[in-house]
Amino acid sequence: MADRTENQRLFRRFVIHPVQGAFILTLFYLFRLMPITWGSAAGSFLFRTIGPRLRSDRVARRNLKMAFPDKSQDWIDRTVMEVWDNLGRGAGEWASVDLIDTRKPDSRVTVEGEEILSELKESGKSIVIFSGHIANWEISSLLLAQLGLPMVTIYRAASIPAAEYLFRRVRGRFMAELVPKDRGQMRRIIDAVRNGKTIGMLADQKLNEGLPIPFFGRDAMTPPTPAELAVRYNCPLVPVLSERLPGCRFRYKILPPLDIPTEGSRDERVRQTLVMMNKVLEDWIRERPGQWFWVHRRWPD
Repeated sequence: MADRTENQRLFRRFVIHPVQGAFILTLFYLFRLMPITWGSAAGSFLFRTIGPRLRSDRVARRNLKMAFPDKSQDWIDRTVMEVWDNLGRGAGEWASVDLIDTRKPDSRVTVEGEEILSELKESGKSIVIFSGHIANWEISSLLLAQLGLPMVTIYRAASIPAAEYLFRRVRGRFMAELVPKDRGQMRRIIDAVRNGKTIGMLADQKLNEGLPIPFFGRDAMTPPTPAELAVRYNCPLVPVLSERLPGCRFRYKILPPLDIPTEGSRDERVRQTLVMMNKVLEDWIRERPGQWFWVHRRWPD
């Protein structure tokens, strides 16, 4: 059995992953040659065609039915197609995301609440940014970098080497540092906070660890790191939320920092802060459910 498992691992490493990598790299450079509007449309077409045939489609439908029990089947069907459309567009846009200039007067990206970050930036303290897998979440990191706040970002490393190479190449153009999601890497995050750097994290990822925090009426394992940093180091904890608009355009809203609890034990304050974070994300997702990442198993079965 051990030999069989080792053979499977070697087959994935030297056969499956290179084939997948060649396909991913070909698509990336093909999409990078296109205008971003073409890439967005092509990605939408591919995902709307392939997505409904995947197991993830059933996951999305199950999640939506549990989160919105009063909605009709027709609403579920339409929302799932919106989910595939948004994910496809994001995938098609990703190859060109680092080429977007968010500061141009006619930019396809608009931002509300820029003054909030300007005031926080003047304090010289580390800022902790959190967001979710909503609309095109990659552009939010680009936007913050072009506002003068490149982030040290916690991310989930890709299992396919070619995909990991592209993640680091593209995101490395506008992020201060990429830190793999691993408790063993927390020292790098703490050092960044002590040096006054901006920390960023998508706070709605599926985890096997974390803390069970209510999200759409059910406990979901939630990453505690943003709340822990805000409580322990008194960092402003700022939501940045995104919205996809027609015509491959985007709106980003920078909200005021959350009011971090000051009473109770540290663990209690972290938990209360996580409840607030999930409430912010849930409210935003409820406004535009077709733009969230419903295709992953966010809640325990």
